Amino acid sequence: MSDLQSRLIAVTLDDESIGRASPDVEHERAVAIYDLIEDNHFVLIRHPGPYQLVLSLVERRLIFDVRDDGGVPLVTHALSLTPFRKIVKDYALVCESYHQAIRVASPSRIEAIDMGRRALHNEGSQILQERLQGKIELNLDTARRLFTLISVLHWRG
Repeated sequence: MSDLQSRLIAVTLDDESIGRASPDVEHERAVAIYDLIEDNHFVLIRHPGPYQLVLSLVERRLIFDVRDDGGVPLVTHALSLTPFRKIVKDYALVCESYHQAIRVASPSRIEAIDMGRRALHNEGSQILQERLQGKIELNLDTARRLFTLISVLHWRG
């Protein structure tokens, strides 16, 4: 499959189930979506791309509504968010510590916090890849970008 077929071309958040947040959080969501669209490797098993993705939340599940480039639905996957709850919470706390540290902490302290943040980010990304295995193929960079978006969806601002 060519690189043009192995990618997301659009990501949309369902306003009804996800809801709106503060302007700062909406900005973070938009940046996460932009980064995901800009560079990704996303392959729906048994369906050629490119793809559009609509994300929604239903009963503690993240719904992946995957569509073809014309918007025709291909498949829907429900991903339980329970395995992500602790890591998303820990990731948010470390991100908050990092943002506070960059104002006042020593470079070595900032680097230590950032290493912890990256480790949690990688762990969440690997969980995401495992949970989607056999359904959706993602490389690690795409899984990282998608985990960032999942994390930002939990922020209310």
